[in-house]
Amino acid sequence: PAGADVAAVTRAALAAAAKEQRFKKEQKELTLKEVTLCVEGADAASAAAAVDAGRAAANGVILARELVDAPPNSATPQALADVAVMLAERYDCLECKILEADECEKLGMGSYLSVAAAGAPPKFIHLTYTPPGGAKGDPVAVVGKGLTFDSGGYNLKAGAGSMIELMKFDMGGSAATLGAAAAVAGAAPEGPACHFIVAACENMVSWNGMRPGDVVTASNGTTIEVNNTDAEGRLTLCDALVYAQRQAGAKKIVDIATLTGACIIALGDDIAGVFTPSDAMAGELAAAGAAGGEPLWRMPMRAQYKKGLDSSVADMKNTGPRPGGSITAALFLKEFIEEGVEWAHVDIAGPVFDTKKGLATGFGVTTLANWVAAQGGK
Repeated sequence: PAGADVAAVTRAALAAAAKEQRFKKEQKELTLKEVTLCVEGADAASAAAAVDAGRAAANGVILARELVDAPPNSATPQALADVAVMLAERYDCLECKILEADECEKLGMGSYLSVAAAGAPPKFIHLTYTPPGGAKGDPVAVVGKGLTFDSGGYNLKAGAGSMIELMKFDMGGSAATLGAAAAVAGAAPEGPACHFIVAACENMVSWNGMRPGDVVTASNGTTIEVNNTDAEGRLTLCDALVYAQRQAGAKKIVDIATLTGACIIALGDDIAGVFTPSDAMAGELAAAGAAGGEPLWRMPMRAQYKKGLDSSVADMKNTGPRPGGSITAALFLKEFIEEGVEWAHVDIAGPVFDTKKGLATGFGVTTLANWVAAQGGK
């Protein structure tokens, strides 16, 4: 490859060589022992640096795939928190804070905690990347949806096509977020501090679980009528977005989530949807995705669709009409973005998982890592 492609080839080779067999009784020996790159147009030092960057990206992709592939009785909220702590121990440029439920309650995260009420103890994860040479510029954030299992709650996923048996992948956004944190820390780009944030929990059914018709209050004071407990991801993300702005001080935010089946209907299994009112953010993500080989497509955010979220008893409902479901989901999240903050929402419900192979793809890691690295040039 030419010099500029060395990192991409390294990432692809290493990620392809990794095989998921942790949960098999008998594990096959991996056959790939060595890869030789013949590099044109680059000196040895720059080629070596590109290989290191590719290795860092591959480590992030493999981590994300392993998290999504792990069954929900293994990849619990606590397990995600443990991974975040491990990353902070491995990389000096990362710091980790784990907020327990009582700390989230003090911050007013009633929306997130309402989803978490019926499941395993929630863990709110906050990893901070600080460039080794010091942060330069306003902080940015990546926020990932972290539903380690989504039963649908009282709006239970049931019947053919419900995909309940695959709902371990509903934490694909958090896997991409933690994978990107690993990739960024491994490459150590210059630029602003970046906050990697995950509101991890389960969406389960219990006597104390969230009910259809409940009204919950998010941490910015917005009241939300829950008309569908299976639209829970946005209820966790909204509190995480408020935290990213008010506690972390982020001025640019990308959230990434397996948010809607509607996005799969619109774009299929291979393409992620990008929703943002900012042309600049759309361009940055398009460039980051293209550089990582991850296809993204910008979707409309028609303001009049917001009326579909109107509630007679609260500030808004958590879902709108079925038509345009991925758009109203993004418009819901937009309500939690404060003036002066640039934001984009990436829906990876389609490309997060290869249903033919029955395995995770690691989608989103390279796009996010590339986006964070590019902020150093702003």
